[in-house]
Amino acid sequence: MIEKRTVLTYEGLKNLEQELQHLKIVRRKEVAEKIKEARGQGDLSENAEYDSAKEEQAEIESRILSVEKMLRNAEIIDEDGISTDTITIGSVVRLLDVEFSEELEYKIVGSAEAAPDKGFISNESPLGLALMNRSAEEIVEVSAPDGLIEYKVLEIVGK
Repeated sequence: MIEKRTVLTYEGLKNLEQELQHLKIVRRKEVAEKIKEARGQGDLSENAEYDSAKEEQAEIESRILSVEKMLRNAEIIDEDGISTDTITIGSVVRLLDVEFSEELEYKIVGSAEAAPDKGFISNESPLGLALMNRSAEEIVEVSAPDGLIEYKVLEIVGK
């Protein structure tokens, strides 16, 4: 089975590496201490703190495996080579929401880095997909639960 490539900007790569280090060095130690304290309270069969700490440990280990897999399959985007002619992963775009005359700015990133509240949208999201390979001045339609939303590409800034 071929594993999915994880498309990352250089910044996204560094963030994942930092998260992995934090999980392995800090979070593992914190949870191990919680488990040790809970064990010291006696009977583990009815110890909610122990159960909670073990669940937290499982979540941390799962995230570590997930981040390691993303890093192993990382495809780093060279943001210095990004064209301002068409939208690609790594592009920063200024859009106009046609209906509300509202200007928006997003950076197109891989799904692992997506954070719409911070202005990072995935190339796999409906808006990201609609924007890929488009040029300035084009109108893009995106299907939403309430119907179609139209955006005009005002500018492709680059990175």
